[in-house]
Formats: sequence, structure tokens, C-alpha cells
Amino acid sequence: MTKTIRVANGQGFWGDSYFAPRELIDYGNIDYLTLDYLAEVTLSIMQRQKNKNSKLGYALDFIDLIDEKFHSILDHNIKVVSNAGGVNPQECRKKILEISKKHNRAIKVAIVIGDDICEKLDDLISEGESFDNMDTGENIDSIRSNVYSANVYIDSFSVADALALGADIVLCGRISDPGLVVAPCIYEFGWEREDYNKLASSTVAGHIIECGAQCTGGNFSKWSDIDDFSKIGYPIVEISSNGDFKICKPENSSGLISSETVSEQILYELGNPEKYISPDVCVDFTSFTLKENSGEVFIEGVKGFAPTDTYKVSISYFNGYKSNGQLTIFGLNAIKKAQICSESIMTRLNRYGAKFDDFSSELLGVNSCSLDIFPEKDNVNELVLRLGVKSFDKKSVELFTKQLSPLITAGPPGVTGFSEGRPKIREIVAFWPSLIKKSCIETKVDI
Repeated sequence: MTKTIRVANGQGFWGDSYFAPRELIDYGNIDYLTLDYLAEVTLSIMQRQKNKNSKLGYALDFIDLIDEKFHSILDHNIKVVSNAGGVNPQECRKKILEISKKHNRAIKVAIVIGDDICEKLDDLISEGESFDNMDTGENIDSIRSNVYSANVYIDSFSVADALALGADIVLCGRISDPGLVVAPCIYEFGWEREDYNKLASSTVAGHIIECGAQCTGGNFSKWSDIDDFSKIGYPIVEISSNGDFKICKPENSSGLISSETVSEQILYELGNPEKYISPDVCVDFTSFTLKENSGEVFIEGVKGFAPTDTYKVSISYFNGYKSNGQLTIFGLNAIKKAQICSESIMTRLNRYGAKFDDFSSELLGVNSCSLDIFPEKDNVNELVLRLGVKSFDKKSVELFTKQLSPLITAGPPGVTGFSEGRPKIREIVAFWPSLIKKSCIETKVDI
């Protein structure tokens, strides 16, 4: 009989649904719960938190979940695999072990380390790693002094090793998003590094569920087909040892699983469909078939081939300061009023020598998102004027923050909506994608 496992994803990003992982634990009948907290910029946020407090740098929401569902996870024998460890998996584990002590029940927590290379960058550069920007070809020297974080998208085999050591919870940093699903399959089915088709199949499965409800009706182009977004079910992969799998969701949940919802997610961040590169395998996304049946989608025939000899590196760096503020403008000729407000602010700032690398002026409610897709309205009764600036000169940005509120009494009539005070100044975190030879990276499991 073919062995199968059920792997669910309850988080597509840090800040995703509070209820989804709890409902999957209670009603999903799952073997594994994956939780993906890390977008490209998230690690830099965690790194700055850790710089301020050495006990931070991981997903705090994860700790609350484990505390609340501690007994349910163990009683249902659910293994949890997550990148919640961020840049400080050690402290994240400490918190979980404190929870274990509080509940007077043992739990095995493994951490996978080796993805964080920030402190090794200079040594790696001196050894010949260039870290050129994958998109622009620029040399890292241009931003080296401003780097916040540098993390490698490690492969899934170290995570599988952690499961083989008996871990109930595996904490990672920057593993690939699909890898959270690939790792349990490697462990459960005994797949080898050369089982390219099987690894490719689990990679597709992981890719489909990595964004949570985005494959079960969330962000769906036919959104009006969804009956109740308040109960949308988060996805579950039921995958067999030969690699074939189906996408489903908990019973009694809303949302929609169809060939269309799954196909839309398959196209998400795809790149070259014939060579989707992951740390474990390269996948041909044109090779497989989808079959919809009774609210489930079945996928089979996925083809894969040997992975590359490099890992992707996610580097974040300081790229100046920014500030955004907004005003509500109402009444006749609201568009004209907003244009006058925007122009007067920039004229005044230029007069007093402020320097900006970028300035944006948006009329929310008047094609700010759709641009030229829809015809512009000649006039509206109310809109929101949103202004933003970017500069390496913090004083110029600070000067901008003091310009919006005066327009309430020193601009056209009908300007309001400034109850939250002056806009805040924020550091800009930019993304620098790069590559590193796999031979430079060593991952370890600590349990």
C-alpha cells in the first residue's frame, strides 16, 4: 500500500491569519504543520530587532501558537516545521522549552543553523565569492557597508535530518519556501538526493501551499465565486511516496479549491517554467497535469532534474530614509485641490533646499493603483492625497514630515484627516539577491 502524509501550511507570511494554524491543528487531520513567516524583507526586520535586543529576532507569533496549542500538537502527533527561528533560532527554542516546562511535558525542538552568513561576508568575499546582484550585475562593494542581513536559502535535507533525530518541532532560518514541505517527504519516504522527479513533485506541492489561502480562493481573480471569506480554509497537501499529491482543505471550511485557484498560485513568482530552481532540484512546471474532482485538485507527472551548484542568497541593506503621509480632501474640485496641495509642498521644500531621490504623489480613489487601466474621472467628491519622499539626507525627510498639517488651515478648503500627527521617518530596507557556491555552506542540526 502506498504511504501518504498530510502536510498543511498555516502561515504564508509573518502577520498572516491568527486562526488558520489553530484550525488546521484542531480540524485538519494532519501529520505536519508548516508555517512560513519569512518574506525577503522579514529577516532584516528580525536582524534589527536582534541588534537592539539579543533575545529577539524570531517570529513572536509562533511562540503564542505553540503555547496555546502545545498539548494538541503532541496529542495529535503533529510535527511542526517552520522558519520561525529567523535570525535567532536559539532564543526561539529557549522560549518553546520554557513553554514545555510550564506545561510539564517534554518536547523535542531541533534547530537548523548555517543559513546566516552575515558575519562571514568579508571572509567569503576574500575567498572569491563575488555576491554580484543577480538582477543588475552590480558589485556588492557598492552596498557592503550598509548590509543588514545575509541569509542562504538552504536545502531541505538538513531539516529532514532533524526530523530523523526525533524532533517534534524543527526551527529554521532561511530555508526555501517549498522546502518546508519537501523536508517531511524526504524523511517519511526515504527519498535520496537523486530522486529528482519525487523531489520536484514535493517542491511543486510546497510552492502551491506556501502562500496559504492564496490557493484556496484567496486573492482569486473570480473572487465573487467565494461564498464566505471569513471561514476560508488553509491548504493541505496529501502526498504519496511516489510523489503524486492532491490539494485539499479542512472540512466545513469555506473557500474554493479548483484547477483555476491552484493554477493561479502555480504561476506565482514562477520565472522560467521549464527550470524552476530550488536548492534541492530544478523543476519543469510544464511537465505535470492537474485534475479537479469534488473540491480537490490532483497533480501527477512532475518532472525534475539535477539542482544547480549554487544557493540563492537574500541580502538586505540600508538604502536611505523615507516618509509617507496622507490627507483627506473633500468637496467640489477635490482633484484640483489635491494637486495644489502636492505642488505647494514640493515648491516649499525645494525653496528651502531639501534634497530627495524620489517623490511620489498619489490620489487614492483616482487610479492610484490602476493607473491607465481605467479612464480617469474628471472630478470626485473626496479622495486621499498620499505623499511620500525618499532621501539619504534624514534632515530633508524630517522637513517633509512637517509640511502636511499646515495645509489644513493654509491650503484649499476641505483638507482634513490628520488626526494621527506627523508622518514617521523610516529606514529603507532594500533587497539584494545573489548566489553562493554550495560548497561554501555547511548546515548543522542541533537538538
